[in-house]
Formats: sequence, structure tokens, C-alpha cells
Amino acid sequence: MKRLLNTLYVTGTNRYLSLDGENVVVLEEREEIGRIPLHNLQGIVTFGYTGASPALMGVCAQRNIDLTFMSGNGRFLARVTGEVKGNVTLRKQQYRVSENKEKSISIARNFIFGKVYNTRWILERATRDYPLRLDVDKMKEKSAFLYHRLQDIRVCKDASKLLGLEGEAASVYFSVFDQLILQQKEDFYFRERSRRPPLDNVNAMLSFAYSLLAGMCSSALEAVGLDPYVGFYHTDRPGRISLALDVMEELRGIMADRFVLTMINKRIVKKENFIQKENGAVILDDSGRKLFLSAWQERKQDVIKHPFLNEKIEWGMVPHAQAMLLARYLRGDLDEYPPFLWK
Repeated sequence: MKRLLNTLYVTGTNRYLSLDGENVVVLEEREEIGRIPLHNLQGIVTFGYTGASPALMGVCAQRNIDLTFMSGNGRFLARVTGEVKGNVTLRKQQYRVSENKEKSISIARNFIFGKVYNTRWILERATRDYPLRLDVDKMKEKSAFLYHRLQDIRVCKDASKLLGLEGEAASVYFSVFDQLILQQKEDFYFRERSRRPPLDNVNAMLSFAYSLLAGMCSSALEAVGLDPYVGFYHTDRPGRISLALDVMEELRGIMADRFVLTMINKRIVKKENFIQKENGAVILDDSGRKLFLSAWQERKQDVIKHPFLNEKIEWGMVPHAQAMLLARYLRGDLDEYPPFLWK
């Protein structure tokens, strides 16, 4: 159970929510483990299938407190809302901003700033932790390039130019990604990013991790009342969760790339966990997916300190924190959207 600003997150999968007077009560095995006053909550997000009492759902609907149900894996299931819905105003503002090029670029460049900042620190941390196993000079050269690109991104006011800066930075980062693979080099190597389809073991895991992260971001946006299909950096396209892809940009390196490297370097996955299809696509087999998903769920439980909120939260809560901050910015509660800057 974790409270971020005015939203209560109940992360245990076997916890039941009930109402007692003016309080939401969290129960585990019929024992009370938490009690929060309703009057200072705007939202409740619960993970798991145990549920909530009808009385609590009724009060939340009456008082415009969003009650959102997620699966244990973080997939959006449903949201209980009242007759008067504040999220209508939020979504209308989201749509207005998405149609305004100047306002959209001001948010988009923060997404990309966060992405490049975080990938730079992946390289910096690697050179600090493994100076004898890496080409430190080359790593420092790439890190310096990304640092200078951060300055360009921060003042960029053109969408096409921002796209070019992001693509260039990604190319520089991935040019040394293979060096970060320290174990099983014969079976796990990175030459270039291949997406549709992934053509080697590393790209297969990157694509799988990105799809999981996109789902987490989409669910987080749903939970705060934003439309995950209307973005500010990724353009509208039928069936594409553009805003979820926006939010995940700053989290790709630190949540997906580093996780894939851990799976390889700790020998959690091996070459036997992959299969190659007739069209050349490489995918995880059933045993590989089980290993991957199990480790992914464990990683989500790791605790970090959020750099903007200055609170300790689980890694799995980071997309929710960023979605909440984006909603607060769109409502006018923040002067600027704060990207997640890891170090």
C-alpha cells in the first residue's frame, strides 16, 4: 500500500478494500492493515482480483473518487466512476493540447530529454562499475555526445527536428550497447536494433520488454483518466497507444534495456530459451517467457527513490507516478511535466 500525492495505490494482490465511516480500510486475510481517510483522496488504484465492497464503490462514485481495478500484472481492468466525471475535463484538455503544436512539443521534448538523459547514465554507470571490461574512452565519448544533445533537445521547438535528435541519440547509444553484454557473448550479441521481426536473441528480449512496458504505461494512463491513444510526440494512428509510447520513451533504457542486460549477464536466460521461425524472427519459447515474466514481476517490486516526488516507490509504480504527474501538468497544477531522471 502506497500513497502518492492524493492517490492510494494498493499493490498486494490479495487485499480487499472496504468502507468504515469516512475511511477506506485495507484488509488482508480479513485483518486490517491500513486505513486512509476518504476526504483527501482523489483516486484509488488496486492491483489484484480480491476486489472492493459495494459500499466503498458507491461512496467513491458519489464523491468522484476514481476507483481503478488492475490485474496483478498491472493490466487495466475497469474503473468505477460517478455521474459527474472530472476526467472528461482532463481528456478534453489533453485533446486540445494534442492539437496545439507549440504545447505538444513542450511536453514531447521532456519525454525525449528524459530518454536521452537516462540512456546517458546507463553508459556512465557501466563505465563506473566495469572499467576493466569496457572500452571506457569510447563509452565516455558517446556519453559526451549525448550530453551535448540534451542541450539541443531542451530548447527544441520543432517536432521534426526533435525526431531527428532522438533518432541520432538512440543510434549513438545503441552503437555501444553490445559492450554492455558481459556474459554469454557467443549467444547474445547486438549489432543493430531489429523490430519487425526481431532477428536475434537480444532484440527478441528488447521487443518483449518494450511491449510489457507499453502495457504498463497504457494502464497507468487509463488509471488517471487520460486517453492512452492520443499522444504529444507520437502522432495519432488507429490502434496505436500513442501517449503510452510517449510516456515509455523516458523509461525504455532504465526499465527495459537494463532488465534485458541483467537477464543475460546473470545467465537467467540462455540460448536454449529461444526459437527461430521460418521468416527469420527470433522469439522466446514458453520456458523463456516464463523466466522473463517471473523476473520482470520481481524487478517491479524493487524499491527506488522517485527523483521528483522524493518518495520511495516500487519500480512498477514509476509509470503510474509519471502518468499522475502528466495529468497534474495538464490540469495546470504543475508548470512543466517533470520527466523521470534516473541516476
